[in-house]
Amino acid sequence: MEPLSLHLQLPRAGRHSLPFAPAAAPLSSRRPTATILAPGRRRRGARLSVSAVAAETPRTEDPSPSGEGAFDWLDQWYPFAPVCDLDPGAPHGKTVLGLGVVAWYDRGGGQWRVFDDACPHRLAPLSEGRIDGKGRLQCVYHGWCFDGAGACKFIPQAPALGPPVHKNSKACVASYPTVVQNKILWFYPRAEPEHRDVLQRNRPPYIKEIDDPSFVTAFGIRDLFYGYDILAENLMDPSHVPYAHKGLIGGPRNTEDPGRVEHDKEGGGPIKLKIEEASMAGFLSSWERGSWRFVAPCTFYSSGTSMQAKPGKKKAPRFMLVVFCVPVAPGRSRLIWAFPRNFGVWLDLIIPRWLYHVGQNRVLDSDAYILHVEERKFAASGLDNWHNDCYVPASSDTMVVAFRNWFRKYCKNRVGWATPQPHQLPPTPNKDTLMERYWSHVVQCTSCSAALKAMRALEVALQVASVAVVGFLAVAKETLVMSAAQRAVVVSAAVLCFAASRWLSNFIEKNFFFQDYSHAYK
Repeated sequence: MEPLSLHLQLPRAGRHSLPFAPAAAPLSSRRPTATILAPGRRRRGARLSVSAVAAETPRTEDPSPSGEGAFDWLDQWYPFAPVCDLDPGAPHGKTVLGLGVVAWYDRGGGQWRVFDDACPHRLAPLSEGRIDGKGRLQCVYHGWCFDGAGACKFIPQAPALGPPVHKNSKACVASYPTVVQNKILWFYPRAEPEHRDVLQRNRPPYIKEIDDPSFVTAFGIRDLFYGYDILAENLMDPSHVPYAHKGLIGGPRNTEDPGRVEHDKEGGGPIKLKIEEASMAGFLSSWERGSWRFVAPCTFYSSGTSMQAKPGKKKAPRFMLVVFCVPVAPGRSRLIWAFPRNFGVWLDLIIPRWLYHVGQNRVLDSDAYILHVEERKFAASGLDNWHNDCYVPASSDTMVVAFRNWFRKYCKNRVGWATPQPHQLPPTPNKDTLMERYWSHVVQCTSCSAALKAMRALEVALQVASVAVVGFLAVAKETLVMSAAQRAVVVSAAVLCFAASRWLSNFIEKNFFFQDYSHAYK
């Protein structure tokens, strides 16, 4: 199995203090820094406009040694969510790059839109709104309605014969360029008129296998309680797989390791990785079974593992891991994954997507606490000291080092947030919050949401059935003559219904809400 193919699963039966205090050093350095607000057009008092927000994005103080300059975080496309997890009948709110945005389907324009998630009237979240009868996005606080371009089309409180206040530019909502590519909704975080044609010069990374009709692709999405750089670094580290995810999946195996006399039961070993090319746009890493490419800032994917084709087959079986690391806020990130494969296609006809997510969420849970604590240790020391604090001598760390070099060289160890962000990481929550699944995944996944609703209904039905059977037995005792065997069958049915409801309740709790993961006994 290749690195990080851990997520492609079919269902199957130190040196620093741990806590990160609120007053700890900033994430990027030991030296405190202040957010500098660049001049820009302001609207609605203290709230920053799109152009002002763009202007205040942190930049590197000096060009990189290669002369490529600083990485522009706002001149990039960001994945919002897989389209399969977006309900066209309702708006969907998310935070991306520190920017609160709402996605909704514009029936008039026949496409998905992404807006600033704030009504210009009183800044109520449009993500809590609805799609009205005319296909417009309606703010449910006062009923203001907006078309696909962000223009206000109706203000219920404005007299029909009065001034057309809805046409004022202050009544508009920032509308960002969007595109659906590889069955994922992407948006570009600049709303100024000069960026409306951004698709002509800059497009999201394209993965041809996702659109190949001979492949099937399973998508997933999960919010995580650690930052963008920690998420990216972890995904680029194949050697942690057999240890952090022990009991769930195995890691990549090297073909040989001459001279080795000690072996562990996890099966870890050297992994020979090599960086073939690197620039501000990302890097390419090769290994004995293929290659991995990082396309800054979000996309990381394998070239695909091929297996020997059977006689008469035109294409060898292939599978890929494609992941998108989305910066949300300091200490928060979002993972979107896709696993294209051209074998076992029929499995997707009988296995629901939520069943894949049961195992995939356990994989994410198994290193969630480790990464959360690791991030706070890095913050206490300062990411500028990462190369001194971390000892990474093995070839298996090659991609991790390459990412850290990219993040330091072109980004000065900072994410260029689209809005002002606190310098401190949020306090460490309890494990049940850190590893909860409902808000971080289930509500964002149409398959898991539907499965949870159905299972809860089944749980209630089983409980009702157990009570009904007991009631039937009580009535039958007075009206019917039943043998001991018949009574035993009825009692057994009641017990089975109750036991099934309890088992289902436990299954729901573990797979849709919270399940702890103990490494010590794996």
